[in-house]
Amino acid sequence: MPTLIPPHGNAALKPLLLPEEERDEALRRARTLKRLPLSSREVSDLFMLAMGAYTPLAGFMGAADWRGACLEMRLESGLFWPLPITLSCDENAAVAVGDEVALTDEGGEILGVLAVTERYAIDKHLECREVYGTTDEAHPGVAKVMAQGAVNLAGPVSVLSEGHFPETYRGLYLRPAETRALFAEKGWSTVAAFQTRNPMHRSHEFLAKVALEVCDGVLIHQVLGALKAGDIPADVRVRAIDWLVANHFAEGRVIQAGYPIEMRYAGPREALLHALFRQNFGCSHLVIGRDHAGLGGYYGPYDAHRIFDEIGADSLVIRPLKIDDTFHCFDCQGMATGNVCFAAEEGRNPPGEEERHRAVAAVATGDAEGRPCRRGDDGKLRISGTRLREMFAGRETIPPEYSRDGVVAILQAHYDGSS
Repeated sequence: MPTLIPPHGNAALKPLLLPEEERDEALRRARTLKRLPLSSREVSDLFMLAMGAYTPLAGFMGAADWRGACLEMRLESGLFWPLPITLSCDENAAVAVGDEVALTDEGGEILGVLAVTERYAIDKHLECREVYGTTDEAHPGVAKVMAQGAVNLAGPVSVLSEGHFPETYRGLYLRPAETRALFAEKGWSTVAAFQTRNPMHRSHEFLAKVALEVCDGVLIHQVLGALKAGDIPADVRVRAIDWLVANHFAEGRVIQAGYPIEMRYAGPREALLHALFRQNFGCSHLVIGRDHAGLGGYYGPYDAHRIFDEIGADSLVIRPLKIDDTFHCFDCQGMATGNVCFAAEEGRNPPGEEERHRAVAAVATGDAEGRPCRRGDDGKLRISGTRLREMFAGRETIPPEYSRDGVVAILQAHYDGSS
């Protein structure tokens, strides 16, 4: 039988959602406790803990783990962890060590219970500088940290609800135990996770197909938590990706799923977290493209590639598939990357799609040397999700090099208000 990659830290999966038969009684008891409202980011982290995606964490981090994650990307135990998972409250909140508190969303629904083992102040500027590489409050991740309460609460959590996600995204909301079962059922031992918060355009499709040259299957893994203003809703993305997979991928080699994280836009640090919890989902590889989890000009375009070379060999078992900038090249007559050129030699036709995928995969895994594309920017069509949204909003004609026709039809219906 194929063997999947172990969860992070070689631990057993640790979902913190209580078994269904225990939840009613736990909820009755939780209603008698003090209530603590969570921010949207804290709610998303609670749901990640609930499903076991943050294995082996048992709850929100204490002071030593917070400091270690910020400064060394290590918990007090020595376990690799690239950014803090914390819960804050107001300095005057009547919560003490030894208390149990009911954790609620902003609407007041009780989601879980925290057993408080520690209450501590943090240096917010240190966290922002180390995790985000900036203290600029125009960065949304920094703004979230600076707006949180003055103290953090730590301790194990018991989760009573995963909110609206399981019902709203039925069949898409897959927990790590469920993806692992699906991979095993398909006989996969190597799986590449492809992270997306957008419908897949031709560059995304190219990246996923490169990954299929390396792995048995691909998990197209959508962000279902809070996104940026103007992002396309998840249900529209799902329909567009379903059409693309059904019409342009080999049958049976792609699974589409979603997970409830809220993006922090922490660039290279967040790329490491994305790899860590994909290991818990059973993935052996993570596709890392240009400016993974980045935002504006806060990070270099390949900082998320380099950081995987800077961490210790014992940090993660999952491996990155580091793929250079992708674009449609008119000399190459198809998709190319910044370090793999397909410009036709005299008397030879340009390669087909499969040959392109294999060549880029060989460079991404270090099995071949790259060869920079010779054409300047005037010969390249850079496929940008932002530009694609602008074209839809302005009812511009979408070039076939940008997106498949079925995807275009689904997205245009959304922008026209008919979906």
